[in-house]
Amino acid sequence: MEKMQQIVGRARAAFNSGRSRPLEFRIQQLKALERMVQEKEKEILAALKADLNKSGPNAYSHEILGVLGELALTMEKLPSWAAPQPVKKNLLTLRDEAYIGYEPLGVVLVIGAWNYPFVLVMQPLIGAIAAGNAVVVKPSEVSENTARLVAELLPQYLDKELYPVVTGGVPETTELLTQRFDHILYTGNTTVGKIVMEAAAKHLTPVTLELGGKSPCYIDKDCDLAVACRRITWGKYMNCGQTCIAPDYILCDPSIQSKVVENIKATLKEFYGEDVKSSPDYERIINQRHFKRVKSLLEGQKIAHGGETDEASCFIAPTILTDVSPESKVMEEEIFGPVLPIVTVKSVEEAIEFISRREKPLALYVFSNNKQLIKRVISETSSGGVTGNDVIMHFFLSTLPFGGVGYSGMGAYHGKHSFETFSHRRACLIKDLKMESTNKMRYPPGSQKKVDWAKFFLLKRFNKARIGLFVLALLGVVAAVMIKSHQSVLKRKALLVVLAVQRLGWPSGW
Repeated sequence: MEKMQQIVGRARAAFNSGRSRPLEFRIQQLKALERMVQEKEKEILAALKADLNKSGPNAYSHEILGVLGELALTMEKLPSWAAPQPVKKNLLTLRDEAYIGYEPLGVVLVIGAWNYPFVLVMQPLIGAIAAGNAVVVKPSEVSENTARLVAELLPQYLDKELYPVVTGGVPETTELLTQRFDHILYTGNTTVGKIVMEAAAKHLTPVTLELGGKSPCYIDKDCDLAVACRRITWGKYMNCGQTCIAPDYILCDPSIQSKVVENIKATLKEFYGEDVKSSPDYERIINQRHFKRVKSLLEGQKIAHGGETDEASCFIAPTILTDVSPESKVMEEEIFGPVLPIVTVKSVEEAIEFISRREKPLALYVFSNNKQLIKRVISETSSGGVTGNDVIMHFFLSTLPFGGVGYSGMGAYHGKHSFETFSHRRACLIKDLKMESTNKMRYPPGSQKKVDWAKFFLLKRFNKARIGLFVLALLGVVAAVMIKSHQSVLKRKALLVVLAVQRLGWPSGW
């Protein structure tokens, strides 16, 4: 307990010193993080290989590329993101300065996940640094090699007091959660998410929970099955199925179930060859406990393809299950492994009903040549994110927020959304001490006349066209008054000249 207090206390003292607030410092730290990723690429790839059997190309594209992209975007856009954001004003505040200011929350906690142990720590860290916070980093102990490397590397490149790394398992995380933070971002399962939220509630600490759930994938009969199944196969079996937004199960008409199976089988051969186990592109289950959990889901199921396992190497072959009952064990929990159940439905209406009866998933996928059908599924269901005619790709678009809803989580990050998650949007209004008479309507004593004026200033809405016409009319009146006044002056001067001429005895005709 004392150790955690010291770590968080040093981070808070460093934050209170103010050194994390200047944009120059934030960008300097982000550049250092970028240098770390570039200089230590081999070590990062080796750790990912040791933890998940990720090949170099897969590890780079799944983890390192996303981090470098997020860093480049954040460093480019941070000055504009952090700038005060002017807001519209009403009639009472036309002369005032009104804006939203972005300020750091303070000391935040980032708890990473084991399935993508590098990127799921680094991307939130980038957003928290960009927002000017101190950050306590807790990588997952399950992916022990990557966790150890993160703890070793970060202090070499970043401010040690502002960005400490805490390693360890459940006891260390439990102690860490007793400390007071200003925000917690956790990536993992729903059970632990509840524990994190309960601990945060004791300090009224806001949370971002990136959880999971059973992400459905509906395939319409009006669809290019070869393309659809290739994309589904890629998203389902990458990282050995251990992806929070992988398609968890397929919904399709019974008439196309066998075609879906055949197309996925053909794609698996295309991706991994005849012997999947020897393919360098096919990962492994993270540990024995998860291996046994995933393997148990195959019991009593109709295996249309795959099913081979090897406990010693935590290998489970890409597996397809057909004619799966909605009440079966494999449909009760998130699979998080290379097992793909197919549940048959007779219509899109039945698919929508099936999805809506269950907890809101982190992602939802729809394949169809009919864009209206895709939009109908989107409008009649709810999920953290959705991709039509592909899987997972919404994750890679940084302008889209990534996050869950309901049991799949709360809050979001990526790109500017990360910066906003770790910032307080402060309402700022700056007035001067002049024109005090305009404030009389809000001072006692009250009267109906003051209420009527307040209603005019605060409730009246003008569209731009009407305001434009009003301004033009007002300018016309002013111009007319000025011309009329000018003409009157000229007439008076002319009259004086005529009178002077008459007095001198000169002729008055011109």
